[in-house]
Amino acid sequence: MNRSQRKLAHIREAVDQQFPRINSFDEMEIIHQSLTPLNWDQLSLKVDCGELSLSSPLFVNAMTGGGGMPTEEINKQIAFAAYQTGIAMAVGSQTSALKDEKEKRTYEVIRNENPSGVVFANVGSEVTVDQALTVIDMIEANALQIHLNTMQELIMPEGDRDFSSRLSKIENMVKNVNVPIILKEVGFGISKETALQLKNIGVKYIDVGGKGGTSFSSIENRRREKPMAVFDNWGIPTTLSLKEVKTAFPACHLIASGGIRDGLDGAKSIVLGAKMFGMAGPLLKTLVQEGQDELIQKIHHIHDELKVAMLALGAKKVGDLKGSPHVFYGKSKEWIDQRKLNLN
Repeated sequence: MNRSQRKLAHIREAVDQQFPRINSFDEMEIIHQSLTPLNWDQLSLKVDCGELSLSSPLFVNAMTGGGGMPTEEINKQIAFAAYQTGIAMAVGSQTSALKDEKEKRTYEVIRNENPSGVVFANVGSEVTVDQALTVIDMIEANALQIHLNTMQELIMPEGDRDFSSRLSKIENMVKNVNVPIILKEVGFGISKETALQLKNIGVKYIDVGGKGGTSFSSIENRRREKPMAVFDNWGIPTTLSLKEVKTAFPACHLIASGGIRDGLDGAKSIVLGAKMFGMAGPLLKTLVQEGQDELIQKIHHIHDELKVAMLALGAKKVGDLKGSPHVFYGKSKEWIDQRKLNLN
């Protein structure tokens, strides 16, 4: 299976995959407040995440590209939906375009549909600085996601096995790339130990990419002759990864993704300190199964759900949700206690 075929297989698997019925957001409750000093028209979804100024904390997280015409069409439609709703968008890994010039158009189409929107480029941690600059220029990106996907590579039949130079390569990119660099996981979460390593090399933006949404371990296992299914539940749940990173690196620009299903999950992630929250699988599934118009309506609905939570909690701005009273219980509470994570 070549890289293009693998990209298309990932999309099919992501659309067909059944998400866990319960994830870490279900073991967290925001404490209801019966009085609010606000009205709906006062609410603002605008946020700043470091150098990034955004009209919404919601963004379409990395999904597609590099699979020929089918992924070009998907990226085109997602970019138009992002343009219509004013949200940021990340592309899938652009390694395909670095290896095959013909795949560049599957990413470049985004700027045709959304010439002035906020767009994130995306590469793996194995690339060079020159390659990172190439993918940024390819889509005139406002930021660069560097994805950490060690477990996915290990389960992938043809995946990488040598990660010894990854940290030094990331440090080199942080020092030599002139747009914000976002370090992100791909569904396995980031621990406080990893967050501290990233802090020490100058990383300022972390997308936890926690467990709870699309499982790339499960996807890659479907392609193995002898699956390693014992790792299908590997990883740090998203809410707990947010706690992990916040404990080790409180000053980082924290981004939530991984199993976020709706605006309430997004609100919970902001309560925990995230400045933005990304969704991938649920948006892709809506586009593929119901069409572009339904995707646009879904994004508007997520915004409305977020605003309901804001109004109910008296948060005029998205950032005002941070630290709102909340509780954890079950396995999540045990994790927080055993890992000695900050309660606020």
